[in-house]
Amino acid sequence: MDQVTEIRNKIDIVSLIQEYLPLKKMGRNFKANCPFHGEKTPSLVVSPERQIWHCFGCGKGGDAYTFLMEYEKMEFPEALRVLAAKAGVTLISQHFDTGLSSKKEKLYALNRLAEEFYHYLLTKHRLGKDALDYVTHKRHIQPATLETFQLGFAPAGNALVTYLMKKKGYTADNLFDAGLATRRGNLLVDFFQNRLMFPLFDQRDNIVGFSGRVMTDNEKTSKYINTRETLIYHKGMTFFGIPTAKDAMKKEGKVYLMEGEFDVISSFQEGFTNAIAVKGTAVTEDQVNLLARFVQKVVLCFDMDKPGQEAMKKSLALLEKKSFSIGVLVLTEGKDPDEAISLNKVAFIKAMKKDVPVYDYLLESMSRIYTPTEIEGKRKLGQELLPLFAAIGNEIVKEHYLAKLGDLLGTTQEALLKEIDRTKKQEIVKKMPLITKEQRPRQEILEEYLLALLLQAENPQPLVESIKETLGEYIWITPAVQKVFVALQAFLGSVHAFSAKGFASILPSELVGSFDSCFLLPLPAISDKYEEEVASVAKDLRAMTIRSKIKKVSEAIKQKEKTSTPEEMQRLQEEFTTLLSQLSQ
Repeated sequence: MDQVTEIRNKIDIVSLIQEYLPLKKMGRNFKANCPFHGEKTPSLVVSPERQIWHCFGCGKGGDAYTFLMEYEKMEFPEALRVLAAKAGVTLISQHFDTGLSSKKEKLYALNRLAEEFYHYLLTKHRLGKDALDYVTHKRHIQPATLETFQLGFAPAGNALVTYLMKKKGYTADNLFDAGLATRRGNLLVDFFQNRLMFPLFDQRDNIVGFSGRVMTDNEKTSKYINTRETLIYHKGMTFFGIPTAKDAMKKEGKVYLMEGEFDVISSFQEGFTNAIAVKGTAVTEDQVNLLARFVQKVVLCFDMDKPGQEAMKKSLALLEKKSFSIGVLVLTEGKDPDEAISLNKVAFIKAMKKDVPVYDYLLESMSRIYTPTEIEGKRKLGQELLPLFAAIGNEIVKEHYLAKLGDLLGTTQEALLKEIDRTKKQEIVKKMPLITKEQRPRQEILEEYLLALLLQAENPQPLVESIKETLGEYIWITPAVQKVFVALQAFLGSVHAFSAKGFASILPSELVGSFDSCFLLPLPAISDKYEEEVASVAKDLRAMTIRSKIKKVSEAIKQKEKTSTPEEMQRLQEEFTTLLSQLSQ
């Protein structure tokens, strides 16, 4: 048995997927809302018996490897290493490291070397002395915290390029691909120059990039620059501080979402270890999906200036889609958490421990900006708040805040709902029309349903025997389903007890997908009428074949009415009568 198969056999797919999604028992299988397309009704099914998963909404499915690759956006070798670690298997061969995955691994390794190099310069080299003084004395970062976040220093010049190429043997293309260097004519130079360095990790503790901050504010220079987009670094998918925060996030079910690196680090030193920073002006859908793995509540701790408040509002709709409970940190001093801590640590800690529901905060803060008793103030408040309230996923919560807004503006909920509908219609006009799925023939759906009933039965043998006569000369329209049905009949004739795993092992590879889909197809609660349901579906399918034959004979009678012989017409009439009698049986 090769190691890929060994690891697959040792991993329990239900336990694996439960690390990412809440699963609910459904008969012999489990179900969940599919994370790969938007849905409210669960359509992803997991089979502990077959160790597979399949979504009946988007069609994606497979085994433990495919789930991890799809969910974590991994290549196969990385998924193999992750599952090997979970299964306690030491990988012997590394021949899987080819192509795209190998390139990613090289970039991870390069970033790790760069992080060690920057950290060494900051903490142990004379080149980093001024930067070390800056972080320890001006920013009050403790030595232990420097180690936790692995902060570093990138000096002016070409130190990193020289180190990685001459000492470690990497090429110019390697450094450029990692975003660690940039080209200036024929020269390759360090991308980060004279900046304090913050390594950026993904949720699997790979270093995907860096953020570099200048240590003196200068209008001509950007305060922060990030690694440009690379094969492994995508700004909209990254947070700062995930490795230090994820355990606390899981434990508390809550995250403090901040803007800057120093906000997170200063909060960490005050004991708030479940704080992370957004690498942008507002959260993205990918970031929200990542948060949903760890927490149920998000506390927005964005800067109290106008850009920070706008970023907060832009983030709400995406957070609502994942049904987060959303709070907001209200600072009484300072524009951001880092500044608030330096000004009044006690007030900051008090604010962190008592966050405010975000929509209460918005009602109060907006009503201070716009006067709700004046017409223009009413209009502005409606423009600002109604789109945010309309996006609230929980209807009870939405009605609560619409009622509060109605009281504030002196208007009715009916008027507010009309304004929401008017705005929605304007937005719909701007959007492209939805492409609807082509409807499948009912006969095709019934064929799959019948096979699913047989495959998921405790004992398929008597059920298959009971419908043989009913189906008779039934004409299948789904070749793959027909082939699985024929194979099932043969398999049941050769074994004493049905085994899904055993049956799957004898199927040709091209039929395994159809078998898996039917084996996982969610069935209605019919345990007390299972045999009746099988018989009813078989009868419906038989009737469909007979109706199809009746239609053909009827068309033949019409076509040959004037040209055929009396004997041929009589034969067609008799065939028509026979089919009608079969239909009524």
